[in-house]
Amino acid sequence: MGSAPKTCKKADQSGLARTPSARVIARLMTTARIDLAKSEAILVAAIKVNVPELVVARTATGEFQSMICSKSARKLDEWLESARSSLVGSFASCVSKDLDAIRNAFISPWSNGLTEGQITRLKLIKRQM
Repeated sequence: MGSAPKTCKKADQSGLARTPSARVIARLMTTARIDLAKSEAILVAAIKVNVPELVVARTATGEFQSMICSKSARKLDEWLESARSSLVGSFASCVSKDLDAIRNAFISPWSNGLTEGQITRLKLIKRQM
């Protein structure tokens, strides 16, 4: 009777008091709502209530992601204006610095992803030698 209740009580308290890391919050805020587990959805709801700036950043991130997936740069200028005033403002300013390349990346069917993948693989092999 001595140690079991204390252990359970301590575990419950530590689980409630633990704050998620910035990396976990970033992953949750960029994951599609339908892909979240129930506990993750509850955490996102708590974040929405307590940190509305993250909700604005999540919306901006989702809009940018949908523009990439749909290969449509029509709303890019509107997105840049709205994103500059949010937490993703530094990203938006970097996008605006190289706007022509970003716009072409949206509409072009070409990608250097395979090349970059091969370079990464070669660097990994060299490090292992």
